[in-house]
Amino acid sequence: MTISHCQDACAERSYVYAGLEAGAECYCGNRLPAVSVGPEECNHECKGEKRSVCGGAGRLSVYRVEELQPSSRKRRTVTYRGCFRLPENVTHAFPDSLVQANVTVETCSGFCSQKEFPLAILRGWECYCAYPTPQFNLRDAVDASLCGQEPEAQRLAKYCEVYQTPVQDTRCTDRRFLPTKSKVFVALSSFPGAGNTWARHLIEHATGFYTGSYYFDGTLYNKGFKGEKDHWRSRRTICVKTHESGRREIEMFDSAILLIRNPYRSLVAEFNRKCAGHLGYAADRNWKSKEWPDFVNSYASWWSSHVLDWLRYGKRLLVVHYEELRRSLVPTLREMVAFLNVSVSEERLLCVENNKEGSFRRRGRRPHDPELFTPEMKDLINGYIRTVDQALRDHNWAGLPQEYVPR
Repeated sequence: MTISHCQDACAERSYVYAGLEAGAECYCGNRLPAVSVGPEECNHECKGEKRSVCGGAGRLSVYRVEELQPSSRKRRTVTYRGCFRLPENVTHAFPDSLVQANVTVETCSGFCSQKEFPLAILRGWECYCAYPTPQFNLRDAVDASLCGQEPEAQRLAKYCEVYQTPVQDTRCTDRRFLPTKSKVFVALSSFPGAGNTWARHLIEHATGFYTGSYYFDGTLYNKGFKGEKDHWRSRRTICVKTHESGRREIEMFDSAILLIRNPYRSLVAEFNRKCAGHLGYAADRNWKSKEWPDFVNSYASWWSSHVLDWLRYGKRLLVVHYEELRRSLVPTLREMVAFLNVSVSEERLLCVENNKEGSFRRRGRRPHDPELFTPEMKDLINGYIRTVDQALRDHNWAGLPQEYVPR
């Protein structure tokens, strides 16, 4: 733990303050504690930064994120979500409100941010603050012109403009290890580059329990995947990430969520990771070197054999397609959570949808993509797509999504 590491973590989550306690603990918030104490009471050195102070026993060293992290200002933006019909019972659906003449987006967003709500809702001179709920889930946007009237007309209308504030929806951010060891040992299995880390983020926030890993990745641990350091066979995590295939490795698990992604996308994602880490993009020289065709030739067959082995040796499977999870997040995630035998409220799933990206989406502008796959590469990959598609059907699963399969 260092001061800047804590500030980065809080900036990513769009909080104003970063607080450090007991040398190694980091907390984020939008309001200062009510009582301050003398600086001498913060007497613990940061575990990761000598001669820097990180709070004390029951004491926080508090830093304002923007003061030392200029880049965090860019993250503290308000995002327009669309025009929506108001729910039937406004006062029940929207827990807090502000009514004043000439209320602006900035005023409403600032008010709701201070109250720690992720949504700011405007109707005429009325400002409401809320979370997404089953009654107001932000899935049925209407034509923006219905909200584009004069304030007095807006006030009488049944439509409202919705903005995402910089505040994180915290209804699904609490996570812990399982209170008792799991009786069912579940894998979250995928080919590398198929979105396993993103799926773990969704599962952890939906269930409230950490996921584990067959490997150890310090970067993932530092980003909040605390199950990363737990032994993969501890059974204290809700499921365990693995890219392994082969009968012995598969039969160690009682059941598995098998995550499959279009091999063209998976290969590009894994090549980016190998060349530039979790959040970077491979350089032009990497794509133009012999490294890329060699990678495709060796990894494309692994994409196929990984699925075939799990279909053959897996004891109980739930097949999930990455593209379907992207396209239809809440229904697909609900199915995954049920498979993990965890009961989850609809509010929590909506919170996950609101926080769906997590910290592992590649940042910045994607480099201009020339055609990365030669005709020979496409012939090779398309053959594996046909094989996997047929194998899924043979095991009574739906085949691969339409966009995978060459027509």
